[in-house]
Parts: sequence; C-alpha cells; structure tokens
Amino acid sequence: MQKLFLFVFFLTSLLSFSQEKDSLYFKNGIENPSLLTTHHFGIFSARINQNFKLKAPTKTTFTFSSESGNTFHPFVEMYLPKDPSIRESFSKQIWYNRQFAFTDQATTPAEYANINIDAVIRGFRLQIAFPIGKKHELGIALRSYLITKGNDPFSLITSDESIEWFHSNIAGGEDPYGRRYYGLNEVNFKYTDRYGNVLELENNDFFLGGIEFNHHYYPQFLINKKQQLYVNFGTHIGINTSKFNSSVDVGFSANLIKKIQLKNKNEFNIAAGGSLLRKNLINFKEVVDLGNNRFLGSLESEIEFTKYTKKKNYHSFGIHYQFQTRYNKHDEVSYYHLKGKWQEIKAGWQHGFTTLYEGLSAWTFLYSYGRPNYKIILYLKEDLLVNNAPDAQTGISIQIPISK
Repeated sequence: MQKLFLFVFFLTSLLSFSQEKDSLYFKNGIENPSLLTTHHFGIFSARINQNFKLKAPTKTTFTFSSESGNTFHPFVEMYLPKDPSIRESFSKQIWYNRQFAFTDQATTPAEYANINIDAVIRGFRLQIAFPIGKKHELGIALRSYLITKGNDPFSLITSDESIEWFHSNIAGGEDPYGRRYYGLNEVNFKYTDRYGNVLELENNDFFLGGIEFNHHYYPQFLINKKQQLYVNFGTHIGINTSKFNSSVDVGFSANLIKKIQLKNKNEFNIAAGGSLLRKNLINFKEVVDLGNNRFLGSLESEIEFTKYTKKKNYHSFGIHYQFQTRYNKHDEVSYYHLKGKWQEIKAGWQHGFTTLYEGLSAWTFLYSYGRPNYKIILYLKEDLLVNNAPDAQTGISIQIPISK
C-alpha cells in the first residue's frame, strides 16, 4: 500500500501543475476520511469519526479508504482475584510486585484472560454520503479488514522491519519491545476473554467488520457567519457483522469548526469535536468481551491549512489529534495480576492488558489534494505513547462526487 501511497502523491503533485482551466473549487471545511485506528479491539466495533465539514454537501460523494497499521503485544496473562482480601492487599502494591499463586477456582477464585497480538492490520472502507436538503446528510459505510504479516513491499512503512530499523538506528534501541525476540513479520492474533471465549485470526484472514449509518445535522441557527463558526451534530448506528462481535452500537457526536479566511484566499480551519458510543446495545448472540466499559468516548481536534492554486484547486496540510477512553474499567487496575516474559523483553511485555485500562491517543499528519472531480488524502498516524494500538499507521483515501 505504501508504494501506492507514494505513487498517488507524485501523481497528484503532477496534476496540480498541469490543469488548463480554472476549477473555482473551494473546500467544505475539513473533509477527512476515516481516521480510526486499526486497534485490535476497535476494528470489531463501530467507532465514530468526527465530522469537521461546515455545511451539508450539495453532491452525493463516494469515498474509498484503505489503511495499514502495525500492532504488537507479546503473550501476557491476566488474573483478576475474586477474594476481597487479596484485592485489598494488591491495591497497596505496585502492579509488578504483586504475587498471585493461582491453583484452582475453589481455593483461589479468579477471572482469567490472555492475549497475544502481532499483525499488520489492513482496513478497507467504502462509503457513500447523500445530501438530504440543505441541513442534513446521510452516510452509509461498509468496513472490512485483512490480517497480514506485513511483508514488503505492501507495508514499507508499517512492517516490522521498518519499525525495528527505526528503533535500532534512530530512537528506542535494539529490539525494545520484543519484536525480534518473537520473530519479524509473523501473525499471532489470539485473545481469550475472562469468560473463556476465544478470538483467533490467521494470516490472510479477511472479514467484514460491519455496516454503519451516520446522519449529520447542520443547524443554520447555530452558525455565526460573522465569526465564521460552524456547528454540526451526528447520530450513528453500527451493525457489527464479525462472528466475534455480532451486535449493534449506537452513538452521538458534536463538532465545532472555525474558519479563518486569509487575504490571499487561502484559509485555516480549526476544529474540535467529541462523541460517545454505546457498544453492544444489542447482541445477536454470545460475543467476545472486547472491554467491559460499555461506553467509548472520544475527543478530536485538528488544524488545517489550505493553499489554493492559481487554478483554484488546493493543497491542504493538517495535524489531527485523537483521544479515546479506555476499553476496560479502571478499578481493576488496583488488583489485577499480570504474568509474561518480563525477563526476556525489555519493555512493554504487559501492554496487551495494561493499555486496555488506559486512554488511547494518536497524532495524524495529513496531506490532501482536491479538484472538482476528485480528492485524494494521504496520512501518517503515530501513537506517541508507544502503546502499540497501533504503533504506526498509514492511510489513503479517494473521494469522488457522483452527482451534479
């Protein structure tokens, strides 16, 4: 995918200097693709993308997006003792000093889970968005995923070799998280939840993640044209179709966008938004426990600069920040016991579970090129907390209007 990424970048740059007539094309705020991470739990749920457009579009738009993210969590086991006295004792100790000798459920009852995630996850998203009058927009999206080893040339940036080359030669040191210890370019994707349900995927496994319906309302009475402030609200329904999480999610989002028009007609757009998703409102059958927090909240912000060409097409450069709340309830941190290969792995052996109890964040750097008949967006996402959710992710999106 990264070769396509570089080819499209070259092609769009060439096209920007080869147009013959003025297109007079101006943007509708920040028109992002899906920027959701390829998180190993998140791909099974209908998470929410914030909408930073200024107003309801006038054209039906088709969007195809593809992303590639590298996630690595060595095998780790988690025990959640049920005995209140053990929990109380553990709450007074740092988690890595806790000692728990599990024998059986009769003498030392505990919930048990284990996880091992090592893969490059590729996502594919098809979406069509319809304008409904002047104030409403309906989007229908289909998302799917492919589990891969991340071999070159298809994962030039997100492969194990690329990430470990960066660690060895630029920052991090030699094999700081155990990728080389376990072997580069491998697929190990297995999770056993606290109820004994197993989620397991193999190399080249492909599955349909779900279908999503997103409605956005752009209230005219809340727009301040003098200050160039715009607001929109979204309602979201996701039907998850994988065999591991056959369910329905529902959510709500709100967004605020500030447009700054420059004298040369170039512009800045500054946006912020938040959403709340109720996971698994309806389960069609028994599902894998993908976090016992039933609500996922998220906050996003972005600043984008747009430069119009002489032909009034544009180049945009954006920096996007995303924060998502934890998957598991935080009170379990005070008494969980983790077991892994801490002697063999320098750091992060515990991340398979500890990061489920932490808020996740990521920075994304975007480049967009727009013309009246298409728009191409390239992005690089980086998890600066180094909790591998995922570690690095790249994406490409093509948007095409299909109505006049």
